[in-house]
Amino acid sequence: MLAPFDPPLRALMGPGPSDAPPSVLRAMSAPLIGHLDPRFIDAMNEVRTMLQQILRTTNEVTFALSAPGSGGMELCLVNLLEPGDEAVVCVNGVFGGRMADIVERCGARLHRIDVPWGRPVLPDDLAPVLARVRPKLVAVVHAETSTGVRTPLEPLSELTHAAGALFVVDAVTSLAGIDVRVDDWRIDALYSGSQKCLSAPPGLSPVTIGPAAMEAVRRRRTKVQSWFLDLTLLAGYVTGGAGRIYHHTAPVAALLALHEALRLVLVEGLEARFERHRRVHEYLREGLEALGLRFVVEPAYRLPHLNLVWAPEGVNEAAIRRELLDTYGIEIGGGLGEFAGKAWRIGIMGGSCTLGHVDRLLAALRRLLR
Repeated sequence: MLAPFDPPLRALMGPGPSDAPPSVLRAMSAPLIGHLDPRFIDAMNEVRTMLQQILRTTNEVTFALSAPGSGGMELCLVNLLEPGDEAVVCVNGVFGGRMADIVERCGARLHRIDVPWGRPVLPDDLAPVLARVRPKLVAVVHAETSTGVRTPLEPLSELTHAAGALFVVDAVTSLAGIDVRVDDWRIDALYSGSQKCLSAPPGLSPVTIGPAAMEAVRRRRTKVQSWFLDLTLLAGYVTGGAGRIYHHTAPVAALLALHEALRLVLVEGLEARFERHRRVHEYLREGLEALGLRFVVEPAYRLPHLNLVWAPEGVNEAAIRRELLDTYGIEIGGGLGEFAGKAWRIGIMGGSCTLGHVDRLLAALRRLLR
């Protein structure tokens, strides 16, 4: 007889997902209701209000897309780009590269700015391209999950808007871990993910679309290539209030879990949450450096909640990660791209951002690296 699946208990300290608080998991086990039930519509409205607060925006088109962060990425790009449009994509890791791929799939003309992995995108990288190109949009990753790099957004936004372009931001790993200010930084379209610093289960992508971006969608000459991701169809469901137009069957349990995760962020307070991530990061940094481990990213651009460190020379980094998982129940991530086989990605996001998590990891590494 087939037994029910029993997942092992892990400490999730990789690049995501992170440990979900008990109340978030309980929210997923609440009785199911219909996706057009008035009470579920209430939950959707409350999710939008909480996301607006966390994103620091008044954008009406703010919602949780029924898809992971990559779905949010695709939604922003397929709605804003048509064949023949020009787009600049800043690439300093895996996820900038993924945006570039989607831009080409839209039939747009891609202007790709490649920046060495491990450093941020800076104004000097973008300005020369904007001096010779007038794109419809500029896209950049705020917190690059593959490298642990934070790119300062304000100067890039200023350059983008001076060039008359829309500013599109990947905030999958930054939201609720470091500050994200959509309105103050003039971000026209942004997407994130539920499973990183929000500490909800994977599968939802918080998205916010500003007025200029929505106007660009309305002015399209061609239909959006994806029916499911077409904002002109989605908007009637995600922002329609009591008169919502049916679009798709939303993942009710996942959205109720996100509702609870967002509530916990606001109960803690944004500034307090950012300070917790900073404080635990410093504790982790001291412990890792005491073990002789070196960080890849320079301090000014390091993400506090996703730490890329070089694996020691002569050590099989994959074997260490497997031993951490099998013997100690701790998950960390390996390097990607040029860091594959050379570095570890250690996450302290949301529910995984505690001194206890760090102590447990450091104790295991001391034994394994002895």
